[in-house]
Amino acid sequence: MSQAISLQHALRRPAILAIMLAAFCALGVAVWAQVGGERGIAPVASTSDIQVSGVEVDVHADTGTEAREKAWVEAQRKAWERLDGPELSDSQIEALVSAIVIERERLGPKRYIATLGVVFDRQRASRYLGAQGEATRSAPMLLLPVTVSAGTQMIYEQRNPWQRAWAEYQAGQSRIDYVRPAGAGGDSLLLTYGQTGRRSRTWWRNALDQFGAADVLVPIANLRYTYPGGPVEGTFTARFGPDDDFLGSFEMTAASPAELPAMLDKAVVRFNRLFETALANGTLKPDPTLNIGTPELSPALQRLLEFGRSVRAQDQAAATAEPTTESGDAITAAPIRTPPPEGSVALYTVQVATPDASAFDTAVSSVRGTPGVRNTGIRSTAIGGTSVMTVSYSGTIAQLADALRARGFTVSQGSNALAISR
Repeated sequence: MSQAISLQHALRRPAILAIMLAAFCALGVAVWAQVGGERGIAPVASTSDIQVSGVEVDVHADTGTEAREKAWVEAQRKAWERLDGPELSDSQIEALVSAIVIERERLGPKRYIATLGVVFDRQRASRYLGAQGEATRSAPMLLLPVTVSAGTQMIYEQRNPWQRAWAEYQAGQSRIDYVRPAGAGGDSLLLTYGQTGRRSRTWWRNALDQFGAADVLVPIANLRYTYPGGPVEGTFTARFGPDDDFLGSFEMTAASPAELPAMLDKAVVRFNRLFETALANGTLKPDPTLNIGTPELSPALQRLLEFGRSVRAQDQAAATAEPTTESGDAITAAPIRTPPPEGSVALYTVQVATPDASAFDTAVSSVRGTPGVRNTGIRSTAIGGTSVMTVSYSGTIAQLADALRARGFTVSQGSNALAISR
């Protein structure tokens, strides 16, 4: 009997090993599949040349080849007119052209219909056009193009038309310094739609450092397919920064799915204008809270702290001064500490340790409920780090520190600022 049981165990072992091996193989295939496959779309190399897109031509000739040659000459002339260039001959204009981009074409036996793009060499054309378009560029901005369709959100999980439109955009003339990931390999695991909802500066700094970017741009394309083969309605929203700040939005419609790539190309151009407008207005600048290497989280807070230090230094100098009588004898007087007038409030900076979202909510509620606190404001939110509040308090900073200690906080006092934790 015991020999039979031993024989059964011996027969089971190879089967168990085979099952375990199959499981490990399947796991390996699953892990590879998360980052493998045809995902990445490499962005085109950006140049500083002057490109004019969407030039439409329709030319008849004795042969299709001759019609195409005449059409290209006509496209170059039309593109030069769009740039408001001076009057030049066709041969002179042709000498300034570095490339012809075929956006769409139909070639017949004696006819050529196309939509072309004409690229002019900036060095050669600048003597006729001047230094137009030269302006200060933005800091490097990580681009996360989000596609929302059929209830799903996607960035680089798989190739999609919105990603391709941004990858093929010629950004050399833009004032925005786009950092466009290819989306291959680990990009699809790191740069997901969930990342756009994170507020932790540590998470964002780790992601931005991998791509050499200073901040993030999130162009969102919400696509609605009305019916199979029918129009595609798009709502486009521009957002910016780790706090997902709103910059603008617009709507466009493609007559059919075949027209969708052309609509997305036009949407990319409109997004670029939105971003450039925000840059000109001073809105599109790197968030100072992403620079985790410095203790000051923003220039405004830095100025506030410096002002507090200067006022305190003046008070200390006035309090420690030793006035003298007419006979020259020194008069020793105790420093006078004058409390704020009744009903007046002072603005203080409070840094709060917020290891998680629950700690953040609890700390904000406790500070707002502290006796004497008239108003509070959130300067920056850093879940997993240190958030910053501004507190309007009817009293001195020492009194505010005592009031917060009574609420159960551990308080460290600085110049016109407090650091609290639990």
